[in-house]
Amino acid sequence: MNYIIPQLPLKKDFETKEILKKLTKAHQALAELKGVAAIIPNQNILLNTLSLQEAKDSSAIENIITTDDELYKSDAVTQSFTTHAAKEVYNYAAALKNGFEEIKKSELLTNNCILEIQARLEENKAGFRKLPGTALKNDKTGEVVYMPPQNPAEIESLMSNLEKFINDDDISNLDPLIKMAIIHHQFETIHPFYDGNGRTGRIINVLYLVKQKLLNSPILYLSRYINKNKADYYRLLQKVRNEDAWEEWALFMLEGIEQTSRQTTQLIQGMKILMQNHKDKMRSELPKIYSQDLINVIFGHPYTKIDFVVRELGVSNLTATKYLNELLRIGLMHKEKKWRESYYINIKLFKLLGGGF
Repeated sequence: MNYIIPQLPLKKDFETKEILKKLTKAHQALAELKGVAAIIPNQNILLNTLSLQEAKDSSAIENIITTDDELYKSDAVTQSFTTHAAKEVYNYAAALKNGFEEIKKSELLTNNCILEIQARLEENKAGFRKLPGTALKNDKTGEVVYMPPQNPAEIESLMSNLEKFINDDDISNLDPLIKMAIIHHQFETIHPFYDGNGRTGRIINVLYLVKQKLLNSPILYLSRYINKNKADYYRLLQKVRNEDAWEEWALFMLEGIEQTSRQTTQLIQGMKILMQNHKDKMRSELPKIYSQDLINVIFGHPYTKIDFVVRELGVSNLTATKYLNELLRIGLMHKEKKWRESYYINIKLFKLLGGGF
């Protein structure tokens, strides 16, 4: 069956009893996350660590698989990556951060911003699809599940309508969390790019929450929820097209917001406790080298290299080595050597980030 993509806003009632109940819980969890995130003194620590985890989980949905070890041994600044998959994950994190910077400046999430996100993900400037032939297929059977629009003018028109829906709050009085669920479905259904639609769509999710001031930075771990519920995610995307099952889709996305907000809140609280423990130990045992800046480095990089300390603290190679070796001596770091490179691992942070919640 051919699905005719509707213009937004939808003529649907989203104020059902179930949705309103779920909305209350999702908003409470999101507000708590926003508040807890503010307790970390340097927001870049959250942005660096959580955006990388979000990038890893979002990429895994597209079968781009990497390990935390491979990620943390890579360095985006010098473009040194352990694997191609690790590079793709870093591209995702960079696209997310750049989109965030754009929204902070303009307070808009435009099609130009979306095009830039996809270009950074895919490392090309192909733009919206212009050639026919794109079809969404079942991975196992190869059967065509859905044919997105093939006509470039239709894609442009639908994306223009979506852009207006995202940015003009006057055209719909829907709750922003419901709007986010609609935006995500509409974007994935238009499928405007040759590649990178899923990852771009998941970046749009969190950037929209920032745009609506429901979060101060893009730290919602939504891709982990989608990855764990991948079969339901794809089933419900298609169920809206086949059966107009918008309520079911909205409830699924609201559950994701609630669950991942609570999980990320726990994670940030765990990071705060860990940072305080590290501070206390450094102040008592290494008062001469203790600084908040050094704490920020070892929490911004679960695997810290001497180069990172040199680059971020502006100290000499000798001083950076001394700092890390002293942290190693008092048991705050674990050293691992691979080829000529030494990694100083913040083991407790690594476990907290990689070991779930």
